[in-house]
Amino acid sequence: MTTMHASDVDVRPLDVPAMVKEAGLTALVLFGLTIGLVGFETRDVPGGVAIRTRFDDVAAVVVIGFIGRIALILLREHRPRPVLIGTVAAAAGMLVLLLSETLFGPHTGAVVKSLIPFDDPVVVWGLFVVTVGFAVRAVFAIRHMASTLSLEERDARMDRIGARVQHAARLIGPVLLALAVVFPFTPMADRQLLDITILVLTYVMLGWGLNIVVGLAGLLDLGYVAFYAVGAYAFALLGTTYDISFWVTLPFAGLMAATAGVLLGFPVLRLRGDYLAIVTLGFGEMIRVILLNWYTFTGGPDGISGIPRPSFFGIAEFTRRAKDLPAFHELFGLPYSPIQRIIFLYYLILALALAVNFFTMRIRRLPVGRAWEALREDEIACRSLGINPRNTKLTAFGIGAMFAGFAGSFFATRQGFISPESFTFIESAVILAIVVLGGFGSQIGVVVAAILLIGLPEFFRELQQYRMLAFGAAMVLIMLWRPAGLLAHREPTLRLFPRGGGPKGAT
Repeated sequence: MTTMHASDVDVRPLDVPAMVKEAGLTALVLFGLTIGLVGFETRDVPGGVAIRTRFDDVAAVVVIGFIGRIALILLREHRPRPVLIGTVAAAAGMLVLLLSETLFGPHTGAVVKSLIPFDDPVVVWGLFVVTVGFAVRAVFAIRHMASTLSLEERDARMDRIGARVQHAARLIGPVLLALAVVFPFTPMADRQLLDITILVLTYVMLGWGLNIVVGLAGLLDLGYVAFYAVGAYAFALLGTTYDISFWVTLPFAGLMAATAGVLLGFPVLRLRGDYLAIVTLGFGEMIRVILLNWYTFTGGPDGISGIPRPSFFGIAEFTRRAKDLPAFHELFGLPYSPIQRIIFLYYLILALALAVNFFTMRIRRLPVGRAWEALREDEIACRSLGINPRNTKLTAFGIGAMFAGFAGSFFATRQGFISPESFTFIESAVILAIVVLGGFGSQIGVVVAAILLIGLPEFFRELQQYRMLAFGAAMVLIMLWRPAGLLAHREPTLRLFPRGGGPKGAT
């Protein structure tokens, strides 16, 4: 890798009209997007609904977008100093406005704070963070760190970082596993944090299952949530209708989902790329519509309630008083606490996720796993090598769907209630985003992406109107910074010769 210096950077004359035109087009797009979403606000008033206009906020968004695009163009054209000066001044001014009541007192501060273009402090603080980010980016550019590397050099550097992270994960994996085991008994593990961790582990398990289809076999699946729904409804219907326990239904739920995956695989054997994505998207919507309209079987929009909770391996129940089985706390001589069931659910999803990871890592080294990766690289070459693409695709769909069925069964027993609203397309999009952002075929990347996309937004659930905005912004920024995913480095499944070695007798 070659490092460029200030004298090596080709600084072209700045084309001001083209720069203004590009920034103006950005401002025009922002105006079209915000005039309907931000410009009008409906409010409930006595006797009806009133519409309040917020054209000043629209104007502020357009101006900020115009200035931000100018800053990006200056950074792209290797002129970071004006950006640094402007962003530092803007950040300082915004900080003064935000802290005006503390600096100038309540009366003067209220007058100064009225100059802020947006009423919501969350938006203003977010704008302040973005401004500071521009300043940091300009500092890096001036110090010849970020802007002096070509795109290929930057990707190569990130690939090396991904390789080191994955290598370190193998070394510290036992330590992380030990921490995960003792986590529920640490002082920080309250009910909320355990619930968030359970949710993240559920999406990690779903991401690892989809990673078989998308990351290893290279089959773009936009209907993965359908198999998730099949597993959830399989347990919910059997548990509520025939009173079958979770432990008996769990393998059946996986089998039902795997069957659905194979049935989906048959019609799409000849499709690939965007066409495959459209068909799987349609399959996911078909399942959701069936669940929504088959009222006598699935409960329709009312869903299924009263889903049995999991017992302690069929030995005890997590209840205050014994019913069909002894109570857990009485069996082990412990004081009763509702969090005992939550801790058990945590260990259950942790065990299921680790089983999926272990299975995936082992099967990658088997012939079927190598066939998946060969299919991902070149299907025509697979045929020439004698690999049957039909069977290879069906195994990928079936095994990936089976893991989604397991996760769906766990979701149903954890929630105690399911409905078609829990299995919309957005769920498939989120799971696919976890795989893409983590890096195709990267197990540790799925974990990191699940923490970023699922775990962090849950801590800001109180700011519900901005959660999806932050979610989308994070996805855009990550894909701009690292299009291949955060940890997209993939080690070869098999090596002909050891690292750094060659065939015996080679010179």
